Amino acid sequence: MLSEAAWEALAQAARTAAANAYCPYSRFAVGAAVQCRDGRVFTGCNVENASFGLTVCAERNAIFQAVAAGARDIVAVAVCTPTSEPATPCGACRQVMAEFSVGDVLCVGTSGTARRYSVEQLLPHPFDLS
Repeated sequence: MLSEAAWEALAQAARTAAANAYCPYSRFAVGAAVQCRDGRVFTGCNVENASFGLTVCAERNAIFQAVAAGARDIVAVAVCTPTSEPATPCGACRQVMAEFSVGDVLCVGTSGTARRYSVEQLLPHPFDLS
């Protein structure tokens, strides 16, 4: 479990990542940051494409950055959206979070409002091959 200071640092990393979003179509810049058990933090932003199906969300970009660096034990994710009230991750991102057994997810809006969820709350019945 992260301390409140660690959650705030993770949220700030997500806000910073949102500034790099490539979102010329939606104008909906999202940033995400993941905290690994070993202390490493990885960030990501949404990257859109004219062929909308090729767009990748910030949450998946951050998780995939962690995985590409060899991390598998992701304990927390912070997501910053350009909405007054925090928005939650999409279904695809929720499934990826379940795949990597992410602990908690902090969703932060521009008003400063934040809401914390477990992945189980966001996706109570994930797809599982077992």
